[in-house]
Amino acid sequence: MTAAVFFGCAFVAFGPALALYIFTIAAEPLRIIFLIVGAFFWLLSLLLSSLVWFMAGSITDSKDGPVQKHLLIFGVLVSVLIQEMFRFAYYRLLKKANEGLKVINPDETAPSMRLLAYVSGLGFGIMSGVFSFVNTLSNSLGPGTVGIHGDSPQFFLNSAFMTLVIMLLHMFWGIVFFDGCEKKKWYVLLVVLLTHLLVSALTFISPHYGINLVSAYMIMVFMGIWAFFVAGGSYRNLKLCLLCQDEDFLLFNQRSR
Repeated sequence: MTAAVFFGCAFVAFGPALALYIFTIAAEPLRIIFLIVGAFFWLLSLLLSSLVWFMAGSITDSKDGPVQKHLLIFGVLVSVLIQEMFRFAYYRLLKKANEGLKVINPDETAPSMRLLAYVSGLGFGIMSGVFSFVNTLSNSLGPGTVGIHGDSPQFFLNSAFMTLVIMLLHMFWGIVFFDGCEKKKWYVLLVVLLTHLLVSALTFISPHYGINLVSAYMIMVFMGIWAFFVAGGSYRNLKLCLLCQDEDFLLFNQRSR
């Protein structure tokens, strides 16, 4: 039973991201590099967040329950801010790299920023999902029985679905964030930051899985629709894609802007 829970939750959490990687990134070495660099930038944001958390914990030096709760809220707030700062830093790096590629080899088409936004967002999401869920996933192998003390027996499954939504949201946030930077629509960056904060805050009510999962998935649907149209999607090509009649797949045939 523990093996079934382990593999079931692993495929729920990481299956869609793995499929996106295999079908849209694995065949292109340059996209793999951008994905790895995006994951590395998320790791750097985690390192900086950990340093801030350690310093805040050392300054307070209190085991009091309310203080620890406030410290946790502060840590989440700082972590989200740092992640979005590193997302912006990665955008600036990719922008400079794209301009450099055009100067070095003007005849070769450089990757579009929309494509790079998707790849970098997926890199952020995969690394975020791995770090947030691997320890929980390893505990699903036992020993122990979930819910024996009155907690929800669906803890592992709910954690898997929350990990999935965070990974997909990072991908959508990346697309919308980069588009906002390209068009200098700074309110878009604020929307990304606020929705990121909101989804992170939903984890504080984790025993109430119905509320936080439904709310997180509603935000994911909203951001997914926004990212779809930002990336150049339309009702027409969505219909062609669903009917397998689209000969110009959105991600593979983006023209450089």
